[in-house]
Amino acid sequence: MPKWGMVIDLDRCTGCQACSMACKEENNVPHGSPDEQRLRRELYWHRVISAATGEYPAPRDELVPMPCMHCADAPCVIVCPAKATYHRPDGIVVQDYRRCIGCRYCIVACPYGARSFNFKDQTAEWYHRPDLPPDRTLNGQWPFPRRTRGVVEKCTFCFHRIDQAVRERKKVGVDVVPACVEACPAKARFFGDLSDPASEVARLLGGRAHFRLRDDLDTQPSVYYLQG
Repeated sequence: MPKWGMVIDLDRCTGCQACSMACKEENNVPHGSPDEQRLRRELYWHRVISAATGEYPAPRDELVPMPCMHCADAPCVIVCPAKATYHRPDGIVVQDYRRCIGCRYCIVACPYGARSFNFKDQTAEWYHRPDLPPDRTLNGQWPFPRRTRGVVEKCTFCFHRIDQAVRERKKVGVDVVPACVEACPAKARFFGDLSDPASEVARLLGGRAHFRLRDDLDTQPSVYYLQG
């Protein structure tokens, strides 16, 4: 069984936000209105944050892309009373929208801020596309489910792409990658099987200095960052 993971090269990341926009387009995640942004109700499955490092007189800002970390010991899975958040056998942490009761325990438990609460129903008008029939997938390609208000949403490593690639006998990490990896113009992101020594992600981790966010918490994230 593969163990899917992502490697992000911080030296290559330019902060262009193409990854965040590709994630929204791929997974039918809308852009928030000014009021939603002000109230911090805009849905994000992926974001790029700026982290200040160093001290005067040589401070610097680090751009840190933040998808879901898909932790092996995920706090969100532990606290979910409805078992709506769970691990797939390949390590991806997924959300069952039909089971989610909207308690938001998982949002509080996640140390990475990787989850968002959906405050309204997902409709074609939400995307300013009233021409779309109600049963059509809004991204026009992948059969990704729509969500209703009152549920928690998050990055899924685009598992719908992975599953289709497996069915079509394509190589995940080479022929098919998550939308954020595909969209990155700087080629700063890599995806593949962490348990396969021959995979590109495993070779990168074997040859470059790397770290994981909040490793002190022992959540065992599946997202690694290269630096230096």
